[in-house]
Amino acid sequence: MFGAFERKVAARYLRARRGERFVSVIAIFSLIGIALGVATLIIVMSVMNGFRQELLSQILGLNGDVGVYAAGQPLQNYDALSANIQKIKGVTAAFPIVQGEVLMSGPQGGAVGGIARGITPQGLSQLPTVANHIVAGSLANLSGGSVIAVGSGLANQFGLNVGSTIQLILPQGKATIIGTIPSIQSFTVVAIFSTGMQQYDTSFVFIPLSAAQTLFQQPNAATQIQVYVTDPDHDDAIKSAISSIASQSPVNVVDWRANNDSFLAAVTVEGNVMFLILTLIILVAAFNVISSLIMMVKDKARDIAILRTMGASSGAILRIFLMCGASVGVLGTFIGFALGTVFCIYIENIRQFVQHLLGVKLFDPTVYYLEQLPAQLNWHQVIEVIIMSCALSLLATLYPSWRAARIDPIEALRRE
Repeated sequence: MFGAFERKVAARYLRARRGERFVSVIAIFSLIGIALGVATLIIVMSVMNGFRQELLSQILGLNGDVGVYAAGQPLQNYDALSANIQKIKGVTAAFPIVQGEVLMSGPQGGAVGGIARGITPQGLSQLPTVANHIVAGSLANLSGGSVIAVGSGLANQFGLNVGSTIQLILPQGKATIIGTIPSIQSFTVVAIFSTGMQQYDTSFVFIPLSAAQTLFQQPNAATQIQVYVTDPDHDDAIKSAISSIASQSPVNVVDWRANNDSFLAAVTVEGNVMFLILTLIILVAAFNVISSLIMMVKDKARDIAILRTMGASSGAILRIFLMCGASVGVLGTFIGFALGTVFCIYIENIRQFVQHLLGVKLFDPTVYYLEQLPAQLNWHQVIEVIIMSCALSLLATLYPSWRAARIDPIEALRRE
């Protein structure tokens, strides 16, 4: 497509000579603009992918992929139903829980609202978000009487250690002749976990299933059955199988998408908007390519006229300037790709370095719910960014190249 003649002339035009420095500087800034635009787009999209994946893994790790709720009343036959669900192909775990909102009070005073979840020892061991992140005590002790596992955030807030006592207060309480008296029960801390998600570490506590049934006045019943599957993105068949198994006692089967639809919609919209906004950076850099090529065409008008009189066709002139602009765009794109990829791979190290250098806390976990800054490269998105950047750069070269090809050699030499 491009001959040796066009390549040599294009390479010569890209090397600025004396008196042509201004055109070269504009081309360099165009290259830098495209590189920064591509790198920024890759980094931001990767961080958003990592943020979404990290939050979903934390949410699903604690709340399950599918929830089975009784229609209008607590689940009475939860043991048999859990065992039958466990037999469904694609289900990795199914266990009952009793969950409710409580007010938690520490030994040194103060109170904070949270969620108490009653769960069996077997069920808790199947929650990797909690079971694999115990920082003190042991989940083996979470059985029998009034024992509790708390998050590290709550432990720090109340000054709790293994062996400390925490009170759970149920606002609904018991009705008496003098009014409703809140139900208060003390629990001994036997384990402290740290999920890395501040929201869970400060508001979730785990107690034995029997203790939760007593606390929430749900004797021999569960509020839901948590189900984990091998492929959460394709769980429709499993939901149908659960509904068939529980046909004699109507239940509501809700998957993780329905439970987190607002979060997923917000992340999707935010990702699309950020992609559009950051694409404008590349578009602005592409306009710089146009301006630099137009100035180059004007500066090289005499050279173009000489080339035409020596036999160069208008198509050859068009290809020469297409190569000049495309070289800037393609080189800038791949520099941006390399920069963005390396930044994403070492993003946590960079964050730690900047945090240490400035002496400030970047991405406070109390605000962003994450202890580390995640980044997940989606190579499909990266390829889309590269193709889009190269396409915009190529489109930006068409008009200046067309103008160069239409230059009349006689008029150009007469003006000189």
